[in-house]
Amino acid sequence: MKLFIKKNLITLIGIPIGALAGFFYWKLIGCNSGTCAITSNPINSSLYGAVMGGLLFSMFQGKSTS
Repeated sequence: MKLFIKKNLITLIGIPIGALAGFFYWKLIGCNSGTCAITSNPINSSLYGAVMGGLLFSMFQGKSTS
């Protein structure tokens, strides 16, 4: 488990940051009509942000030399 965390630390940091960004996007911008699939619900927005944050931060991860 420690090896997994060590290898994927950057990605694991990006997930909660993305979730917070998605939540604040919902809170501050959101969707007034309620018809937007992602931004009309804080859970959807946070999950989408977590996935995007993990993907974005994983781009900056170096190659593993296992």
